[in-house]
Amino acid sequence: MESPVQDVASDEAADLLRDPYPFFAKKRRETGGVFRGSVMDWSQAPDAMPENLYAAVSFDAVNRVFRDGKVFNSHIYDNTIGLFIGPTILAMEGKKHWDHRNLVSSAFKSKSLARWEPEVVRPVVTALIDEFVEDGRADLVRDFTFEFPTRVISKLLGLPEDDLPWFRKRAVELISYHVRYKRAFEASAALKDYFLDQIEQRRSKPTEDIIGDLVSAEIDGEKLSDESIFSFLRLLLPAGLETTYRSSGNLLYLLLTHRDQFAAVQNDRDLIPAAIEEGLRFETPLTTVQRYATEETELEGVTLPRGSVIDVCIGSANRDENRWERSEEFDIFRKRVPHISFAAGEHTCMGLHLARMETRVAVECLLDRITNIELIPDDNPHIAGQPFRSPTALPVTFDPVG
Repeated sequence: MESPVQDVASDEAADLLRDPYPFFAKKRRETGGVFRGSVMDWSQAPDAMPENLYAAVSFDAVNRVFRDGKVFNSHIYDNTIGLFIGPTILAMEGKKHWDHRNLVSSAFKSKSLARWEPEVVRPVVTALIDEFVEDGRADLVRDFTFEFPTRVISKLLGLPEDDLPWFRKRAVELISYHVRYKRAFEASAALKDYFLDQIEQRRSKPTEDIIGDLVSAEIDGEKLSDESIFSFLRLLLPAGLETTYRSSGNLLYLLLTHRDQFAAVQNDRDLIPAAIEEGLRFETPLTTVQRYATEETELEGVTLPRGSVIDVCIGSANRDENRWERSEEFDIFRKRVPHISFAAGEHTCMGLHLARMETRVAVECLLDRITNIELIPDDNPHIAGQPFRSPTALPVTFDPVG
């Protein structure tokens, strides 16, 4: 079986982590969109590599896998992140998934989003910029993109401000389960106890925040159990923090390295939504997820045995030359064709509208407050990583507006 990093030299492996897209493009050209092997690096854990492992790399193949939850299910997450966050809609299918999704979606209703932007997101972003705007320089990852999603989600959950440092530490430990699993288990247990206390507080005194909405959610007489609530809240940490900070960092990097497009956005804020969508297409924060084949099936002409594990390569699908002209170019002016960064089908990301709104507000507020912004090239800022991608630093200089 082919894995892109398993049998290559260390410098080639580093190149693939820096930029996996040439490998993705090669596999799209050489296959019908599906091949036996992986788009991930198994060199550090070759014994853990599944025997029947396939990769979907074309848009059509990835879209089919996402939309056919009966054949390609997500129970595989029960044995990965599910060990740390508990049972959630991430690994549910069919009626159980939709029943549970309908209950938790009450916390993301459109009227809540309309209220959150002026009351929570914009004030949080503005206050964060206040902390560095007079300095004339900043690391936009450390000082901005990594920070604002944490502050926003803690506000939306209704957590006390004094708890933010503790909450952030536990969130990072949970998100890093693939690096330090023991600490991630400890963080998961601590967050469970913490959220149970928050749930009890809202039972005695209802609140207008996400935890309050989850406690009071009811459809056809059914309510969420405590386990369902705190498991969902733990899911919000990787879903609501990791991907948002990475996608916003990716967008800022792409704009700052495409100066003509950045200037256009500065001059016309109506271009921000298009820039966000192109950023998500060109550099999705999560390149690959996995699914499990419940039965023998055919995908783009390739027979997948029952029990196969499938790398669902979103990053490759989003650059499929059969769907986008000049697919390997970042162009906010291109004709809009929907990408698949938020997945598709029943597992479409529930927080996609919140993520888009947070990123839009972040860009708007930055442009309102700073000008003459330039990357500091000596620090060699760049996007890297697999399967999570983002810049590790965005050192910039700028002038405060006014």
